[in-house]
Amino acid sequence: MYEKILVPLDGSELSEIALPYAEDLSEKLGSEIILLHVCEPPGSECFHIHQLYIERLSEITKEHLEGRTKVEPLVLPGNPAEEIIDYAEGNNIGLITMATHGRSGVKRWMLGSIVNKVLRETTKPILLIRAKGVRPPIPEKRMLNKLLVPLDGSKASKVILPYIEELTSKLKPEVTLLQVIASAHYDVPMGETVAAVPYSEKEIEELKAATRAYLEKAGSGLKNKRVTVRLEVAVGTGAEVTVGTAAKEIVEFADKINADLVAMSTHGSSGFSRLFFGSVADRVLHTGNTPLLLVKPLEAAMETQ
Repeated sequence: MYEKILVPLDGSELSEIALPYAEDLSEKLGSEIILLHVCEPPGSECFHIHQLYIERLSEITKEHLEGRTKVEPLVLPGNPAEEIIDYAEGNNIGLITMATHGRSGVKRWMLGSIVNKVLRETTKPILLIRAKGVRPPIPEKRMLNKLLVPLDGSKASKVILPYIEELTSKLKPEVTLLQVIASAHYDVPMGETVAAVPYSEKEIEELKAATRAYLEKAGSGLKNKRVTVRLEVAVGTGAEVTVGTAAKEIVEFADKINADLVAMSTHGSSGFSRLFFGSVADRVLHTGNTPLLLVKPLEAAMETQ
């Protein structure tokens, strides 16, 4: 599932913050790393400089891994987003790992640029590392000790689980399954108006118990692998779980438990049409503080073709 990890780099230190994560995963999973740089055509004066850059990073990465896994440097001419997508689709890439911005700056990378285009069009899982400064030193501890996996009760949201099971088979992190529910109410007719009568505390507890039962069943595959699994139910405000409330609860909970990674399907009950403009995944991407692993359900991926 993670045999090959593709790491697109744009020449900036900010883009290189994805490298320690790729190295850590490669070391634990035995994955090959492909470092990809896209630039001007081979005849240009700068092409050789780009080759030297990616080859130098390849050698540094090999040193970090002490030669235990294969690292391949690759320079391609063309449009960066298109080359990333095409290479990933055509070369059995199991995971794309990249920073949320680099040389172009935060606004352009986050709104309508390379990362956004790759997110929309690739069918491959993508791990996004938030770039907030220059590349940090490689930490001494493992980088992915605590994983937060939001689910929404839909079949599509559970697509992420096999990818988590594969990760946990070698990484052995603590996994928290989270579902956000609403503090719902009844709509009671009151003459010509409708009054909102909140659920009782007992009814809320019953709803939470049913949600925990769903999470227990969803996490059974992880528990069978002797992974530490925690089940959490967050109660949002309002009669229903909106994109905004779900994302807010996910981001706040990730910060609360100091999660090293939030992993989720790119759509669930909110629908694919809202995936990157107003969806839960999009809000978590733009407002969160934690690396984010996104997996696109196959039927959703087909809609982008």
